[in-house]
Amino acid sequence: MTKQELRIELPSAFQRTAIVTGGASGIGQALAEELASRDVFVVVADRQVELGEQVAKGIRERGGLAISVELDVRNLDRFQEVIEMVLGQHHRLDFLFNNAGIGVGGLAHDCHASDWNDLIDVNLRGTSNGILAAYPLMIRQGFGHIVNTASMAGLSPAPLAVIYSATKCGIVGLSRALRVEASRFGVKVSVLCPGLIRTDLLKGGRYGRFTSNIDPAWVAKAADILRPMEAAEFARRALREVERNRAIIIEPKLWRLQWYLERISPSLVERINKYFLNRVLQQIHPPISP
Repeated sequence: MTKQELRIELPSAFQRTAIVTGGASGIGQALAEELASRDVFVVVADRQVELGEQVAKGIRERGGLAISVELDVRNLDRFQEVIEMVLGQHHRLDFLFNNAGIGVGGLAHDCHASDWNDLIDVNLRGTSNGILAAYPLMIRQGFGHIVNTASMAGLSPAPLAVIYSATKCGIVGLSRALRVEASRFGVKVSVLCPGLIRTDLLKGGRYGRFTSNIDPAWVAKAADILRPMEAAEFARRALREVERNRAIIIEPKLWRLQWYLERISPSLVERINKYFLNRVLQQIHPPISP
């Protein structure tokens, strides 16, 4: 990837810029497209190179400004290189959306060390790499907004997604702590905690998977009963809250009830989760016993 491949002329020196990791699909794609519709220059950063270019091309065809770059968020050197190239070309970075993430669904005792390593490396270390690369720049320029994608699984128990929950809890914690520190420098930090959103992760997708006992088709069918929000609608609502500098952004709003209940009575939420986990396990074939 050369610096020339990143070049695109901006209509104004004051054009806001954003990097969206995991921008080639799902919530990342929806965020990139919504940002572009708001006259933000978007860098679609993803290791899915061809899909990323398709997203950027689609944005340009609709009159927006976007490019795609190859980025594996586990690679800090590459992350810093992308940040430096964007800064060298456009002299500012207004938003970093640390959105890239993967998932593993299934009972914890069916997961392997590789599952733990993969999710920690992408979800948690990928987010920390983004902060290491972009935060010093934002301090120097005196502005910027870091938006980390966590999940409701980072705010409330998520059985059948223990590793995923662990990484998302970490993202919530680091976001809230960094927000306090960053405010001294004019830098903002928010964390997105989506409820159920219609993305390929519900079906496994390229970077989501399930343990052998879990049928992805069954998961997708079960999720449909809860009527997942479309990713584009989530992006519209989430960015509205980002503009308001909300600390924790939960969409759909109905999921905020779960968070409130978790804070008021964690033991009640635990009992509810046990009930639903037992119901789910009864539906899985072959049945899973403790």
